[in-house]
Amino acid sequence: MAKKNRTYYVCRNCGSMHAKWLGKCPDCQAWNSLDEVAKPTEDVHRPKALTVARGASAQPREHIESPGGPLAIDQIPPLEVPRIAIGVSELDRVLGGGVVPGSAILLGGEPGIGKSTLLLQALAHLAAHGESVLYVTSEESAQQTQLRAKRLGIAGEQHTSLQVFAETNLERISAALGRIKPTLCVIDSIQMIYRPDNPSAPGSVSQLRDCCTELVYLAKATGTAVCLVGHVTKEGLLAGPKLVEHIVDTVLYFEGDSHHDHRIVRCAKNRFGNTLEIGLFRMGSTGLEPVEDSSAMLLELAQDRAGTGTRPAGAVVTAALQGSRVLLVEVQALVADAGLGQPKRKVSGADAARVAMIIAVLEKHAGMRLVDKDIFVNVVGGIKLSEPSADAAIATAIASAHTGRPLNSHTLVLGELGLLGEFRPVSQLVQRLSEAQRLGLREAVIPASRKPTMKLETLTLRLCRGINQAIEQLH
Repeated sequence: MAKKNRTYYVCRNCGSMHAKWLGKCPDCQAWNSLDEVAKPTEDVHRPKALTVARGASAQPREHIESPGGPLAIDQIPPLEVPRIAIGVSELDRVLGGGVVPGSAILLGGEPGIGKSTLLLQALAHLAAHGESVLYVTSEESAQQTQLRAKRLGIAGEQHTSLQVFAETNLERISAALGRIKPTLCVIDSIQMIYRPDNPSAPGSVSQLRDCCTELVYLAKATGTAVCLVGHVTKEGLLAGPKLVEHIVDTVLYFEGDSHHDHRIVRCAKNRFGNTLEIGLFRMGSTGLEPVEDSSAMLLELAQDRAGTGTRPAGAVVTAALQGSRVLLVEVQALVADAGLGQPKRKVSGADAARVAMIIAVLEKHAGMRLVDKDIFVNVVGGIKLSEPSADAAIATAIASAHTGRPLNSHTLVLGELGLLGEFRPVSQLVQRLSEAQRLGLREAVIPASRKPTMKLETLTLRLCRGINQAIEQLH
């Protein structure tokens, strides 16, 4: 009797496995997210020592132990992590200084945002410095890639080491990698790559798992850094099972939209560096250009509209800490009378639950009636504020929009807001104030419990113990 092929079901949202199909995933509560997957192909890279049967306990222990054996933590030799600078400053910053040889990077973003443009420019920088690089395109032809390169000005003898390979077969891609041995290989995109011995369709859970695992093994064995381009879902998350993100070393998100010329590269996972770094780019006629002075660019988007020295009511500047850099961003709020029905609460760039808490504090401790108001909060420039140091700025912006009293355009607001209306200190205060002073701000509203010891030449500090004292700064 022929052996029956066993199947199981994998959730494309969280990656959990189940023996039978369920309408709702028990782990992440997502509906219709289970995909049928055939029995995994045999892992040819799996060490033979790990395939010893559980019942073979009579064999000598040295057959299944690692040749080196365990070591005390203080006896482990230190690891020197070499890096290859790409040449694109903002991308190198997000990666922690450059690409680590043999690492696997996953870059995700919405269609048309510029993922292929950014990676093609990165390969061109490496090729111009004599590094051998390979661009594998699975969604476009080699001629289409050449047209994009010409639009970006990537041509000439300095880019002869940049090779393009239009292929979707994993075996042919692996053979090309073994023959060329590039420093960096870009797979654009991983959803179209397929393994011939896997009967599943390209883009399925099993194909993604097998192809990603094979490419990561190949990167570790050859020392070639591999960058995989992934699609994102309508929720903004990388398509495919979460196990793909677990396989790679670094996960990057490319954010932005077609209505703005700036883009943000955000690091969600990095085994070789900081996960809080972001990189800013501006889309120009010759491709993506790194933005060195990001705070100045963001303040340009929120400059003094009327030239009167005050911002419109509802606009407040704060300093957000993103990795090792400080970004000065503007928080905008709009408060309007609600119509019939439930008042609206819309938030972009901040935590909606935290904004709801701030509204409740304003109602309780500042005496503002907001229960029948539509409230909209937006962070200019597409920056996402995840730290509590922006609480005071959000609260002041809502209060300014509600009362119609603006704040001075050269004033910075910092502080965490407690449930009793008090201001709490924030981390890296000196670094934030120094950046504000560099960009010409003259006043800073900060918590009274944390006064910096450094001397600020042009920045006047307004110490506030609670939200009511901050509201008094409105004109």
